[in-house]
Order: sequence, then structure tokens, then C-alpha cells
Amino acid sequence: MSSSVTVFVPGSIGNVGPGFDVLGLAIDGIGDRITVELVDGPSRVAAVTGRDAADVPLAAEHNCCNVAANSLLLRLGDPRQAVVTIDRGLPLAGGLGASAAASVGGAYAAALATGRDVPITTILTAALDGEDVVSSRHLDNIAPSLLGGLTIARSTDPAEAVRLPIKGEWWVAVVSPAVRLTTKKARSVLPQLVTQADFVKQMSNTASLVAAFMTGDHALASRSLIDIYAEPRRASLIGSFFAVKQAALNAGALGCTISGAGPSVFALTSDENIAIKAAKDMQAAFWPLEAQFHIGRVADKGAHRI
Repeated sequence: MSSSVTVFVPGSIGNVGPGFDVLGLAIDGIGDRITVELVDGPSRVAAVTGRDAADVPLAAEHNCCNVAANSLLLRLGDPRQAVVTIDRGLPLAGGLGASAAASVGGAYAAALATGRDVPITTILTAALDGEDVVSSRHLDNIAPSLLGGLTIARSTDPAEAVRLPIKGEWWVAVVSPAVRLTTKKARSVLPQLVTQADFVKQMSNTASLVAAFMTGDHALASRSLIDIYAEPRRASLIGSFFAVKQAALNAGALGCTISGAGPSVFALTSDENIAIKAAKDMQAAFWPLEAQFHIGRVADKGAHRI
């Protein structure tokens, strides 16, 4: 007997500046639609449409959405296999959590299709199995795509994530240049060791940024959205990064830095009008690279059935 479920999964910003591999932020209005059908026959990818669809692996064992769906079924002891259909809204290797969204979509839709009450930890773990096919086992994009809002990835083994309550108006302007930067390449430029002073500063900025979101303190967010670990080392991988960042700040953004591993760059703002101006000015600053932008609130809803 087959069962089919379709879900929408929002894109996300990993790291959110200083919170490397820990903080994640879901973005409203952009994401993937994923359908998982449970069948008694072999697993497969039925179709991939939408943004960068031609570059998504169709082989079941290399498709992170499919891998996550089947991992979920295996962990539940369900003998059926997944057939996935993906309608993409996120750029591939674009810094908006595309592989995480696909992995979450596969695991979450499969969980719903079983009709069982599946623990969040099981869904997170299955999504990690999918993400591992593309880059590595990290939850900073998976958690917000599944839970929505602002999240903390507390642990990957065992998988545990926390969604935080936030106050006030928070808007995000994300600009994605027409280049690709894989997470593996972006990670290769990062050191394994940092000085104690840099560690303390990064921790201070991360904790303060969380406090800013939770209390609605835009001024504190502006002082805290500073990444001294990844941004200085990844900036050279993103053309015109510093010009793009300055354009956002000049437009009135609270702060601006790399979205996840890049090459997308995001600005955090206190209202929609500033977000619109920041996005347009950032897009212009990427010239001569073509770039697309998206503006949205922090998404209140994570993955959900449609």
C-alpha cells in the first residue's frame, strides 16, 4: 500500500554570523516543495523541477532528499521505500541551506506518510544522513528548516536542536550571486584552531545576538552580528563581498555577513523598507556578477504539510 505526502520546507541562513554551525534562521517565502510516496517497490527520484533542477542527482543513493527519506523509514522499521519528487525554490550551493531543506523535506514527509508520531530527534537524525551525502553532518540549516524561527543546534550525536522565542520585527534581505560555492570548499579555508581571544569574542557575539533576538533589541543585534572566524577567511571566495556588505550597512541594515557557507550574503534589518533598499543596493554592488535577491521575515513556520 502506498502513501503520499507533500511538504513545504523554508530556506535558511546557517551560522547567522558568529554562531558557526550552531545558530540557524528560517526565511519566509522561499523554499522547496517535496513529495514523498511510500511504495513497496524500489526507491527512486521521480522528478526534480525548479531552480537548478538539472544539476540535482537523480540516482537514489546520491540524492540527499531520497537518502533522508529512506533513513527515516529504516529507523522506524518501515519496510517500504521512498519515491521523491522535488520542486526547488532554493539555489544549489548558494548558501541558503538547499541540501538541508531537501533532507528535511525527505525525512519530514516520510514521517508524515507513515502516519506515525515520529520524534523530532528521529527526523533530525534522518535529515543529517541526507545532509551527509552532500557536505557534512551539521544541523545549523536543518534545524531552522524543520522547526522554523531562530534555532540552536545543540548536538549532532545525538541530534538535538532548540527553537528560541524571538520578539519584535526582524527582516532578512538575502542576495545570491550567480556563482556556486560548495560547503566543502568553504570549509576548507577555515582553521581548526583559533586563539583564546578570538574564541571569547565569537562566543560573546553569539550569545549577545541570541539575546537580541529574544528581547527585540535591534541595537544589540547590530553590535553582535559580527563574525571574526569565517567571514574574514571566506570573503575572498565571494566576489565584491566587502562592497556588498558596505552597501547593506549604508542602506540602514543592522548588520551584514555571509549566509551559511556562501556565496549568498544576508543583511538583517528592522523593517521591510530597509530590507528592500538593502537588497537592491547589495545586488548592484555585486556587479559585474548577476545576482538575485529575496526579502522576507524570519519564518515562523518550519517544514509543514501542504
